[in-house]
Amino acid sequence: MKDPIGGLLLSVPSQGSSGSKITPALLTMLAVLASVAPFGIDMYLSAFPRMAVDLHTSASTVELTLTTFLLGLAAGQLVFGPLSDRYGRRGPLLAGSAVFVTASVLAALAPTITVLVTVRLLQGASASAGMVIGRAVIADLETGRSAARAFSLMMIVSGVAPVVAPLLGSVLAGAIGWRGVLLVVAALAVAMLAGSAAIVRESLPPERRGTAQRGGFRLLGRRAYGSATGTLVFSFAVLMAYISASPFLYQTVIGVGAVPYGLLFALNALGLVASSAASSRLLHRVEPRRIVAIGVAWLLIASLALLALALTPLGPVWLTVPLFFAVASLGFILGPAMALALDAVPDAAGTGSAVVGAAQFGLAALITPVISVAGPHTAVPMAIAIGALAVLAAVSYALFPPSAPTVQNFPAADETPHSRTPSTSAPEGALAAPKEH
Repeated sequence: MKDPIGGLLLSVPSQGSSGSKITPALLTMLAVLASVAPFGIDMYLSAFPRMAVDLHTSASTVELTLTTFLLGLAAGQLVFGPLSDRYGRRGPLLAGSAVFVTASVLAALAPTITVLVTVRLLQGASASAGMVIGRAVIADLETGRSAARAFSLMMIVSGVAPVVAPLLGSVLAGAIGWRGVLLVVAALAVAMLAGSAAIVRESLPPERRGTAQRGGFRLLGRRAYGSATGTLVFSFAVLMAYISASPFLYQTVIGVGAVPYGLLFALNALGLVASSAASSRLLHRVEPRRIVAIGVAWLLIASLALLALALTPLGPVWLTVPLFFAVASLGFILGPAMALALDAVPDAAGTGSAVVGAAQFGLAALITPVISVAGPHTAVPMAIAIGALAVLAAVSYALFPPSAPTVQNFPAADETPHSRTPSTSAPEGALAAPKEH
């Protein structure tokens, strides 16, 4: 069947077929839920100066509203993930989405900066429900290549969101002000709640619930899970380091205006979208682990080239080239690595998804202040951070257990995925294979 994104083909069972059921509508809804962070983070950034004036505070205090949102995203996933393992996916998802709507309205109406900072923490925590549970739903319904393709296709929407959000926010901020922008985020939250209620059905049957409380947490110690998670988290931190540094890099260091900056930012995002689409197609015939290997090697080469250029007297405009390739490489890493991580813990997909997400945004919250440590007139801190993160991603990937299953253990592109049953006898580091019927 045709998926709604760029005419790509998504090989998933249609509604009513046996086995898993990830329809294009469901996958699109899960991708929208995963995109809540870019909209919650990027839409109001251009309004920071106006917010400082209106709320009678400093620019650094206004930036705390971003920090607390990221911390909420990290902490909230550690709550909603295990809850969804214990009580099912749909209930916690709808509850978190409802709180997200309420917190978004309160943020738009916040009378003081203190109230806004506090509410943004709650907003981030509740927004995390859609992100962490959406990943768990895919892990419930798909394994191996099918799951990796689904995560890669989600990355297409997630790659577009960071482009649309700041551009839309900058346009709206001038017309309706920062409170209006935050009300738009609240409207998106309402749409996400309605879409979740209408489209996302329960994917975790009662007999599979509560496994994390019965020992599923120890599955997170599996070497395959740790390696895939480390690769994913460090690679995602590269993206966050780039996003946080991009305004200063392009406009101050390179010296382009606001419009060229937006175009360059969009170009890099399109590179990420294109590589995610290519990754999804390759997954029809190549196992996820090999796709990740290509992406990690690509990221490492581009990041070290970026660092070398940042330390040389060549014009800063040349930094745009390796930066483009570094961002584009993530399309080969993020989706397949997520599939590898959650395939390693099928009995605790919600908890496994929570730890991945919390680590992603927790590290992002630590990385973003480091980028500006030397001021806005140099790209060296960003290049060092990205280079170091790429090396850590490569080391994490190298730790992936050699005993992990090869392509034969993953469902082929034309096979119907089978339901998974809890397994306590799988070897250390192994990915759970589907149960044959």
